[in-house]
Amino acid sequence: MLLGTADVDDLLKDAPVVEAFSPDGIELGEVTCFQLSAEMRNISREALLPPGLHPTIPASLTVQFWDVGTSNWGRFSMVVVRVSCRSGVRARGLSTRAICSDPAVTDDLRAIWGFPAVSGEVELRSSYHGVDATAVVDGDVVLEASGLDPDPMGLSDVQYTGTLNLAHTPRGPRLVQVEAHHLASRVERLQPYLHTFDSMALGHNLLLPAREVAATVATESVSIPAVRFVCSVDELAFNGTEAV
Repeated sequence: MLLGTADVDDLLKDAPVVEAFSPDGIELGEVTCFQLSAEMRNISREALLPPGLHPTIPASLTVQFWDVGTSNWGRFSMVVVRVSCRSGVRARGLSTRAICSDPAVTDDLRAIWGFPAVSGEVELRSSYHGVDATAVVDGDVVLEASGLDPDPMGLSDVQYTGTLNLAHTPRGPRLVQVEAHHLASRVERLQPYLHTFDSMALGHNLLLPAREVAATVATESVSIPAVRFVCSVDELAFNGTEAV
């Protein structure tokens, strides 16, 4: 059985602090969600995950851009980079970096859900021929992706996996489980292209995408409830999952 081999102390050096678990969730409307998946080099497979998680075969990552039209926070854009994994038997993605266009939203993403978020410029442009997306931090383009030739899909054909965020919490260092619920009104398959990927800026020098696999774009609403579960960093989910 494959387990993560990353040094937990190293992972925790820049981890967000969740001082208290909020009882409130958030509703996001008029969302355009662009997700691109890519295989990674095998050297990255176990090395990016803590011992409480299982790597996937092949190693892979996802990049998920959101352009949010309405929310309690107002309008904003963000992108999340995640390493594909399993927590117990469930497919998950461990976030390595989130970039958000609104500093206030960035602070809440860190403090409420434990996202490793920083502020930057995030732009997602969608048109009849496809999608273009970029993320800029401190004036540098750290992520640039696109998807072309949209092909309609069924509304239930795309399933987004839950997110795990490593954070300092009232329970100690934990993997905070974020269960975003997506309700789509339109979904399209795209030909994926990853043009720029700054591994260090996006969380780790072993984030090494090797080949684009798939991409989709969806028009939807997203509901993110309050945190319900956290998981141990170095214990498997069967024994290390705690209700909040």
